[in-house]
Amino acid sequence: MQIKDFKVDENLKELTSHRTVVMPVACYETKISNNINGKIPLHWHDEIQLILILKGEAMVQINEDKLSVNEGNGIFINSGCLHSAEDLSGDCIYICLNVSPHFLLPQELFSSYIYPYIQATNLPYIRIDRNNSWGKNIIDTIVEINKLINENSPFFEINITSLLTFIWKQLIRNGFKLEYSQTEAEKHKRVKEMLNWIHLHYAQKISLCDIAKAGKLSNSECCRYFKKILKTTPINYLINYRIQKSLLLLQEPDSNVTEVGFKVGFNSTSYFIEKFRKSMNMTPLVYKKKEMVNEI
Repeated sequence: MQIKDFKVDENLKELTSHRTVVMPVACYETKISNNINGKIPLHWHDEIQLILILKGEAMVQINEDKLSVNEGNGIFINSGCLHSAEDLSGDCIYICLNVSPHFLLPQELFSSYIYPYIQATNLPYIRIDRNNSWGKNIIDTIVEINKLINENSPFFEINITSLLTFIWKQLIRNGFKLEYSQTEAEKHKRVKEMLNWIHLHYAQKISLCDIAKAGKLSNSECCRYFKKILKTTPINYLINYRIQKSLLLLQEPDSNVTEVGFKVGFNSTSYFIEKFRKSMNMTPLVYKKKEMVNEI
């Protein structure tokens, strides 16, 4: 089994190139459990995303909302929204379709039919239910786009552009209602700033006050933002991020648990082991030995 490391930058922006050779479009099947963390971590990107669950069930978080998506159904995730995915069934496989908003329609129509929708603060996501006729239309079209990309048949790019226009029209006619709140936009901007700061400084000594200062918030407001959007505390998020960063280091042949713990910001080996065990259901040493066996 190939284990994939999900790459994001210090702002949580995904580093994967979402495009085929000639189009700003990516469509592929993925298995959540193949990720190095066993899940798709919190991230964002400029592209819109459409997910179709082919097998099993996933828990998808978009900004502060969590929702389960089961086999045969899907979800639209808007541009710039924080999102993550966990496998609820143990075998979840889905099609992921990422598209640059600028590729959905001709540029002359962008300001009228694209920009207002990707900027709307009330549209972080839309459920796509195959029991609705428009939802089934979108789901069938995602499958068709995936097939066209895999087959690479003549003129497939032209066919895909028309299918993407069809999907967007279905969403506009049936799923989108426009609202914009400067307060909501500012809230998510501050959260990204705090996460960015954590990702840059996680290996250093960090306090709640440091994280709050990065978001220009009081300590209590900082905790409230994390609780509402990320469903955790700032310090627990920091600890879990340090553990995620430790996974690749532990896979290095010459690494040891104490050195890895200090490299990712833990000032006590016993505390690192305690928190690692709580997060991964095993000690760092057991994880290291397990990964070494998998590589043989």
